[in-house]
Amino acid sequence: MANHLTSFQMAAIALGALDIAVMLGGPMIRALKQAGVGQRVRDDGPQRHLEKEGTPTMGGVLIIGAAVAAALLGSWWAVAGVGLELLVLVAVTGAFAAIGLADDWRKIKRGRSLGLRARDKLALQFLAGAAFVYALAGQRALSAATPGETSGGALTAAAGVFWLLAMVATSNAVNLADGLDGLAAGLCTLAALGFAALGVHAGRPEVTIFALALAGGCFGFLLFNRHPARVFMGDVGALALGAAMAGMAAWLNQPLALIGFCLVPFIEEGSVILQVVSFKTRGKRIFKMSPIHHHFELSGWPEQRVVVTFWAVALLVAAATVVLVR
Repeated sequence: MANHLTSFQMAAIALGALDIAVMLGGPMIRALKQAGVGQRVRDDGPQRHLEKEGTPTMGGVLIIGAAVAAALLGSWWAVAGVGLELLVLVAVTGAFAAIGLADDWRKIKRGRSLGLRARDKLALQFLAGAAFVYALAGQRALSAATPGETSGGALTAAAGVFWLLAMVATSNAVNLADGLDGLAAGLCTLAALGFAALGVHAGRPEVTIFALALAGGCFGFLLFNRHPARVFMGDVGALALGAAMAGMAAWLNQPLALIGFCLVPFIEEGSVILQVVSFKTRGKRIFKMSPIHHHFELSGWPEQRVVVTFWAVALLVAAATVVLVR
């Protein structure tokens, strides 16, 4: 299998995913509306969000579907086959998408903003993450036994636990960041482009292909998800995208890259943890509302200003991360 992608091939894969998302976006939105698949808004959230009630959700199916199709077809075309790296990344992304789909469907059936029980969702995430770590360990062992292959060394138990926790944490971090029009889709577009750059540098074409396909799918979805959003990605998209980011970082053995590319979602997740701990221990809240993007909203920032500011921070940190890691 070739380990070099031309600029034309990389652009074609990203644009292919974008084109699929754009072509299918309109029909999917109409289908979701006809099926009554509408977003349920938190009663305790910012009042301006009440107007989003009923907006079609579960649009993450469009992102994941476009990305997987473009990645698999692009791999056959660009590197003459689909290898283990890509298959495992597709599988774990699909597994987390299925968890998110179940969560979204439960919300819709109940007519509330609460889906699967937290412990059930976490158990499923840990199960899917453990399967990924098992596959990663097998790939490292196989690469170490193959002359000329670079494996990064055998996967230790500590590293396996780290990547399992990182995958679950990143999945939920992206999910928490998915609270404003276009925010999570834009953040994931930037993160995926960052992983594509590292994939090229490391000579890992399948990671590069998957990252480019995700970037194209996310950007195509963003055209429908930007303010005012016509569709939301739902847990089916957010949980899957977070798992995909952690999966690519694990395959590249780049924990620093995961922190840098997903720093904004991690800050969102951290704000929720701090808010809960502070309220439980001191009876006081640190933020007006968490995740922290709601704090800025309640402080008077327009939604678009919050989103663009968070995008700008993510872009700067991602660019610095690429330089540092390379």
